[in-house]
Amino acid sequence: MKRILVTGAAGFIGFHLAKQLIERGDLVVGLDSLNDYYEIDLKHARLAQLGIDRSSILPGELISGAQANFSFVQMNIDDLSGLEKLFQDQGFDVVINLAAQAGVRYSLINPHAYINSNIVGFVNILECCRHHKIKHLVYASSSSVYGLNTEMPFSTSHNVDHPVSLYAASKKSNELMAHTYSHLYGLPTTGLRLFTVYGPWGRPDMAPFLFTKAILAGEPIKVFNEGKMIRDFTYVGDIVAGIVLVADRIPAPNPNWNPALADPARSSAAYRIYNIGNNLPVSLAEFIAATEKALGKVAIKQMMPMQPGDVVATFADVSDLEADTGYKPGTSIQEGMQRFVDWYRDYYQV
Repeated sequence: MKRILVTGAAGFIGFHLAKQLIERGDLVVGLDSLNDYYEIDLKHARLAQLGIDRSSILPGELISGAQANFSFVQMNIDDLSGLEKLFQDQGFDVVINLAAQAGVRYSLINPHAYINSNIVGFVNILECCRHHKIKHLVYASSSSVYGLNTEMPFSTSHNVDHPVSLYAASKKSNELMAHTYSHLYGLPTTGLRLFTVYGPWGRPDMAPFLFTKAILAGEPIKVFNEGKMIRDFTYVGDIVAGIVLVADRIPAPNPNWNPALADPARSSAAYRIYNIGNNLPVSLAEFIAATEKALGKVAIKQMMPMQPGDVVATFADVSDLEADTGYKPGTSIQEGMQRFVDWYRDYYQV
């Protein structure tokens, strides 16, 4: 049994992760700001699945719910004093930081949200982990850090110095900041570059949700870059299984690390970076076909140009993660989208 803080616990991945950790018997504290980036009712519905009633939530106060080993606090990670008190009171063993301002396109219109959450908030997490002797910090990075890189599949040994969105730049910054704390203070950190996660309880701003909603309503779906996109769609259950495996494996310093032959995913410090994806890229056409099949309805397609900040393709090399932890994603896009559509129909009663 471990005492684990999951930030972003009312979010898509954080909710599924908290549920998995609760079920295996860990003592879990969930933290979320419950901001209005997308519909708050969906976030509260996820928390209800974890036994937290929205009427009991008071900002800044830790509350217990129906599950004996889960408690929740509404807090923003840019609140350093609130975080310090939480860490002091709870004595966490492991911190899994999934709290962040997400979305590539939103970063084009609201850049300050990314600085406040993804930079200021993340350094607050690092400082609290440092001062309270956290045994392992696991944090979400993103496949978007690969930016202008076109070599496929994306490997953690590749250069990631050319991001094409502020969101991507903030995630690359997290990796650099984490390495600094691993090097200076001996804080073990593991960053996970997530690749296009989808599944039940997903985010309303992402393609599975947007396409399903539009197709059911008989409205056109926006197909960017005229459909010439490839994504390493990864089912949320596979992602959560990988996060749990990583959280249980504290990285050790590599005494043989040679800066002259530097592998950017490793270090002489207790630091590690992994890709976490499906290792099986899917074309946008295949994804739309899987969605149409799950819905039993054909989409009306509106072809659109490439959007600023987007990349044409993502494809994860997960061989390091597989070798170190046994990670093995196994959910096909057809199976995953059927599960998503079944959840969507049930949740929205359509």
